[in-house]
Amino acid sequence: MTTEHVPTADTTETARDGEPKRRGVWAQLRPLVLRMHFYAGVFIAPFILLAAVTGLLYTAAPQIEQIVYSHELHVPAGEKALPLSAQVSAARAAHPAGDVTSVMPAIDETSTTRVVFSDNTVPPDYAMAVFVDPYTAEIRGQVQTFGQWLGVRAWIDDLHRNLHLGAFGRNYSELAASWMWIVVLGGIALWLGRRRADRRLRRVLLPDTSKRGRARNLSWHASTGIWIALGLLLLSVTGLTWSNYAGAQIADIRSVLEWTSRPLETSLTATTTAGDSEHQHGSPDTTAPADAMSTGVGIDGVMSTARAQGLRVPLFITPPDEAGKAWTVAESKRDWPTRFDAITVDGATGSVVDRVDFADWPFMAKMTNWTIDAHMGILFGPANQLILAALAVGVIYVILRGYLMWWQRRPTSRTEAGPRFGRPAPRGSLRALSPWVLVLVIVSALAVGYFVPLFGVSLAVFLVVDTLLGLKRAGGRPVRLSASLPEAPADDKEPEDQVDDKEGIGA
Repeated sequence: MTTEHVPTADTTETARDGEPKRRGVWAQLRPLVLRMHFYAGVFIAPFILLAAVTGLLYTAAPQIEQIVYSHELHVPAGEKALPLSAQVSAARAAHPAGDVTSVMPAIDETSTTRVVFSDNTVPPDYAMAVFVDPYTAEIRGQVQTFGQWLGVRAWIDDLHRNLHLGAFGRNYSELAASWMWIVVLGGIALWLGRRRADRRLRRVLLPDTSKRGRARNLSWHASTGIWIALGLLLLSVTGLTWSNYAGAQIADIRSVLEWTSRPLETSLTATTTAGDSEHQHGSPDTTAPADAMSTGVGIDGVMSTARAQGLRVPLFITPPDEAGKAWTVAESKRDWPTRFDAITVDGATGSVVDRVDFADWPFMAKMTNWTIDAHMGILFGPANQLILAALAVGVIYVILRGYLMWWQRRPTSRTEAGPRFGRPAPRGSLRALSPWVLVLVIVSALAVGYFVPLFGVSLAVFLVVDTLLGLKRAGGRPVRLSASLPEAPADDKEPEDQVDDKEGIGA
């Protein structure tokens, strides 16, 4: 990119009658969007590409888990299942150390019961699941687990979330999610703005196969991006909900707006409402957590209460973690139609302490749950997985097309000045903004940077580096953007590659 002086930018153009004509908001913003799209495409796309590749593997994780752990998860159907207490006792005999943290009864006639123990020999945040044949109490195996995911599925999940780099590695996926919605929205705006003179929907949604070279590549890049845009926006937003920094901000927003479900009351000394009845627990059960399985009504009595309350498998039964606390029984049917009703039960009497039904959750709490499960490929089963796989392939395709465009815009002659790869859009796009548009851009950037911190930090780095490079190339003299920066062509009469070179459309 040469450092020749370009006339100072302003926010007006000259009309045919010689009177100044104020440039529209999009005409002012377009060079800035173009430059951000280029830099994000070059420097953030690798992180998005990694997330897409690992996410593509993740879409097959449920089937991989079923194949790898078929022996642990499945048994021949029997006539009558043993009491849960007998199954837990068998699991305890096989795993004498640690506390029982949850029990998941068999979900159908050919499934095992899963008894989860705390275990000091597994990585942090992991536990050890013991699988029991509900008909014979035979131990089918032990597998370390992360939440509901077993070994290999948890490994794939870790790969997608943090590349097995721990807390530091989570920054990669958060950076990808923080920028993906920006890249998608910017790309949509640039493509629709480019095609605004041709109102045929086909020209927006389908690639123009009559073009050649970089113009053809751009057409495939943009039209594919349009098709997958909505899915990518949903993945970006839901990905941010469980990220380190943006996730904390989103949690605060949800709490302020009451977009969360009411937590279950677990204290046996509180007065709580369960259904239409008031329950006063003045004499708390002082049973130690280790004895909870066999004292009072035990796990069998808790299970009977849950059934009487209409709760159905899949269930997670959690014993009290300290004296004076209730058992928790929660439905966890994450595929459609979902079920997440939950109760707490007094282990001494088997009475219900509290109940929260999924139907009573705020709509936005339900929506958050549904979108996250859709992101994980759970909500609609195999169809959900296929859609996610298609989105992942689409992202990979669009990014590779973008890098190919970058390569195609490189100087074709060794004597030509400039970088060996494609150049970014012209500099000075901020100086071309009218004061009120500039204020709008700055306020928007600060607001997004506050709620999505990794976006704010990376954007600041881009600005600092870009400014330093600009000063270096200009010999300390700022390079400005011309007020007459060309717009996208109104038709296809002008050679596409020539237009692209003037506009500097990047990856």
